[in-house]
Order: sequence, then structure tokens, then C-alpha cells
Amino acid sequence: MKEKFKAYLMLLPAGIFFLIFIIIPLFYTFYLSFFDWNMIKVNKKFVGFDNYIELFKNPIFYRILINTFIYIIILLVLNFLLPYILAFILGVIVKKFRNFYRASFFLPSLISLVIGSVLYTWILNPVSGPIAIILKQFSMTLPIWSKTQGFVIVVISIITTWKVFGYNFIVIMGAIAGIDESIIEAAKIDGVSNFKLFKDIVLPASSATGIYIFIMTIVQGLQYIFTPIKVITQGGPNYYSSSLIYHAYHEGFILYRTGVSSALSMVTMIIFVILLLLEFKFVERGIYYEN
Repeated sequence: MKEKFKAYLMLLPAGIFFLIFIIIPLFYTFYLSFFDWNMIKVNKKFVGFDNYIELFKNPIFYRILINTFIYIIILLVLNFLLPYILAFILGVIVKKFRNFYRASFFLPSLISLVIGSVLYTWILNPVSGPIAIILKQFSMTLPIWSKTQGFVIVVISIITTWKVFGYNFIVIMGAIAGIDESIIEAAKIDGVSNFKLFKDIVLPASSATGIYIFIMTIVQGLQYIFTPIKVITQGGPNYYSSSLIYHAYHEGFILYRTGVSSALSMVTMIIFVILLLLEFKFVERGIYYEN
């Protein structure tokens, strides 16, 4: 009993931190979603579910919802699938210069995404950027991507990938390096193809780490895209680069519609929870955890 009390006592600081910075803000956001308030007025006007009704009646919300799911798909391809394949190639097939690749890919993770956004704005400048200059030699032009629907989401995802890719790569590569080498060598001796080696041995054996990267790619990736959206497009053109997280910020801190922003934040949280529950149901059940 005494030992259990000590254990709970050690958890108390973390519990207090969790309560103050997560639970209370969450419930206060839920509370604000039922009010009309601009963060300036002293009094809040209770409006019930009007903020939620306005949200679901607004076609912009559905445009931004589609954008968010497009971001998720692109980020999963660039920051989950590609790092997995590259880590397999360098860790199992090539096995050369692994430390060099780790350092090279991880370096952008140490640099501010604001700097990355400015850097890519210059690189992809349709008039004076290096890519535009090269294309001019072949009588080609670079579109104004920040004003082009569809293209803008891809570029923002690439900018986010510049920041996220390296971390995901070295974590997955570390998981692959932890697989028993004798199993991989035995499979190679038996003539197992690289595809089957990846699918039947490497992927299941590293799946616990893989699912962590899968979740982080969605949750952290959607947080990271906020920066290039804020720095470059501010959600444009016509909301075609905005995401749920950025739009909640836009409603709350640009338009000062705190109630609508809070309602959107709650809806976003529910969508994330649903995605995680689906992931736990259909993806994580195939994970291999080593004892």
C-alpha cells in the first residue's frame, strides 16, 4: 500500500501538468463553442449550437475538410511510405553510407519551418527562382503555385516533408536495424525477393515503430503544415490551401470569432479521434510486438 502511494505521488506532477495544460483548456474550448465572443467584450453571449450549425452550413468548411484529408494522404505517402522504403533499401539492401544519409536527411529537422517556407518560396519563385530560370532555358514556365488550386497543397506538403522526413527516416531505420540479421540473411540465401523480404519480414518486425510513425505523420504533420500556410498562403487561394487547424486559428485570431473557432476545434478533435480509432481497429491489430 505504501509503495502504491509513492507511485501515485510520483505521478502527481505529471497529473497536475496534464490537468492544467490539457484537460482544463479542452473543456474551456468546449464551453466557448456555445458562445458568441470576440475575446474583447467582457460578456459572452450564449448561442447554444448556433456555432456548430453555422459551421456545418458553410461550404467553406467542407472545402477545408477535403483539403485536410488530401494533406493526410500526401503526407502519408511522402513521410511514411517513402521513408519506410528508403530505410529498407539503405538498411537491408545497400548498407553503405548509412550514417551519412541519416545526418543528411535529419539536418532539416533542426531548422525552423519558417526558414524552410521562405527558402522554398525563393526556390519556387515563378519569376526569379532557380527552377524558373532553368525552365526558361527550355521555353517552359513555372506556374504561380501559391495561387494555383491543387498545386498549392502539394507544394505545402513538400515543404512540410522537408522538415519531417528525416526524423521519420532515422526512427524507421533504427527499427529495421534492430531486426535479427540472421533472419534477413537466411531469407536472402533462400532466394526471397526484396519485395517479399520487405513485406513478409521487415514490415511485420518493425510494425510497432511503423504505427508510431504512421500516427505522428498524421497528427504532427497536420500541425506542421500550419507554418507554411501561415507564412506563404494564409489559406488561399480561396481557402484551397487551408486546413482545419489553420482555419480554427483564422476564425479565432484573425476574425476574432472565438465561438466558431472553438466549435471547429472540437470538430477537428473528434475527427482526429475517429481516425485514431479506425487506425487502432484496422491497422494496429497486425502489429508485431517483441517480448
